[in-house]
Amino acid sequence: MATDIKDIAHAVEAAAVLKPLPAPPRLLALGEPTHGVDAPLLLRNELFRQLVEQEGHRTIAIESDCLMGLVVDDYVTSGTGTLDEVMERGFSHGFGASAANRELVRWMRDFNEGRPASERIRFAGADGPLEITGPASPRQALTSLHGYLAAHVDAGLFPCTGETLDRLLGPDDRWTHPDAMMDPARSVGRSAEAGELRLHADDLVALLDTQTPHLIKATSREAWDRARLYGRTAVGLLRYHYWMADTSPGRMTRLVGLRDQMMADNLLAVIERGPALVHAHNGHLQRPKSSMRMGGLPVEWWSAGALVSARLGEEYAFLAMALGTMRHQGVDAPPPDTVEGLLYALPEDRYVVDAAQLATALGDRRPAPRVSPWFGYASLDPAHLADIDGIVFVRDAPRSAPHGT
Repeated sequence: MATDIKDIAHAVEAAAVLKPLPAPPRLLALGEPTHGVDAPLLLRNELFRQLVEQEGHRTIAIESDCLMGLVVDDYVTSGTGTLDEVMERGFSHGFGASAANRELVRWMRDFNEGRPASERIRFAGADGPLEITGPASPRQALTSLHGYLAAHVDAGLFPCTGETLDRLLGPDDRWTHPDAMMDPARSVGRSAEAGELRLHADDLVALLDTQTPHLIKATSREAWDRARLYGRTAVGLLRYHYWMADTSPGRMTRLVGLRDQMMADNLLAVIERGPALVHAHNGHLQRPKSSMRMGGLPVEWWSAGALVSARLGEEYAFLAMALGTMRHQGVDAPPPDTVEGLLYALPEDRYVVDAAQLATALGDRRPAPRVSPWFGYASLDPAHLADIDGIVFVRDAPRSAPHGT
């Protein structure tokens, strides 16, 4: 058994990752089973560099706010701002504090220095502006879309003025009440003003679409792409706020599904530039339904990866990541009868295993699910092996040091 698995375990390199796939994917998804440690991110950085240098990849997308990600993209493509500013303003969920993310941004900027625009690599946030405590105000997305259109489209075609949007939006803190995630009554999402804004957002996106030939010629495809991002984010945020105010039993299922729908739409837009790597939690990238418990109740939804895979077929590939230990969180060596335990028995610190070959090597043996003692580590589900293209294994994930050390 161990010999068979050892024979199919390879170094995590672009060639080894892509070789078992039926064709080079348009979107290569690299999952991670937890957040907040740099070991998986350092591996991601190395793989992305190889994909850029050897396979022609030009974009990396990570599980971070898509609007904040524009700050990072502007820096890596044109040097706008400073690295410190970008790490502070360009990431959500605290990801800007990661030394590995800082190194990624620094390398991307260095790579792009002196290159023509057509050869520069790009950064994208895949997530919506949805912090853990709730969604952002739709102000930035709506007003940015309106401003772009106002500069290039006849005013007589507009559904509303900028002043009307500002009046309907009101103070931003009415959209971001920290209690709204658990108390629908705190949400502004079903107010009369929010309802009007949803109609205006829909009409503004339709105006953007109907004026596409003119707008691309008058500005650039890059500016038009950014306006599309503003448009789908505005519509998605307003839809999310609407369901924040819902009181039905399906509220949380609807919300987590809408978040992944926004992620999927962002990823489908990213690959219009060419092949891309996306890095996010395994639960956002897997093909089977995702699940978790919220408020003691089970919640199931289709992930961004499942949605994109349904659209792309074999042009989507998913590598699930598993860790051996996170001892600073009480996650010690995995039991030997789990998938992680079988991989942990191998001598290397990290490697990739083709999931189909692993299933063959296992034969009739069915690994047990690993039970994590820490809620923040999501173990690999052995029932999902048939829906995974490969497993990237990292033996140990120690506590990450601050980026300045």
